[in-house]
Amino acid sequence: MLKNELHKDRRAFKTAWFTKHADKAGIHDSELCEAILEMNAGQWDADLGGNVFKKRLNENRHRSIVLSKISTYWFFTFLFAKANQENISKEELKGFKKLAKDYGLQSDEDIAKQLASKNLTEICNDCTKKI
Repeated sequence: MLKNELHKDRRAFKTAWFTKHADKAGIHDSELCEAILEMNAGQWDADLGGNVFKKRLNENRHRSIVLSKISTYWFFTFLFAKANQENISKEELKGFKKLAKDYGLQSDEDIAKQLASKNLTEICNDCTKKI
């Protein structure tokens, strides 16, 4: 199976924390959807292991941490400005890997509950176009 076949047709979400910080940074859902199209094609900036990925946003001024539930979902989870922070720490990475594992254990019903409680917002309902 090709790398991009593993990642196509996935739903995408952003956490409430990410939403707040992306809004402050002027990052709109349309840019996140473009990033999802690229990630669906296997184009991310770094695979940090444990279903944790780094993706550049906002004309390379910001970095996002995107978690994955294998072949099912993308979760925009964390955002930082390149000017303020070079990278995430080892401890932060460890926490993101645990969170990715937790998301991996969630059922569709669990995700629906998070959407209803506004902990997650679904974006890019049709991120299956070709780049």
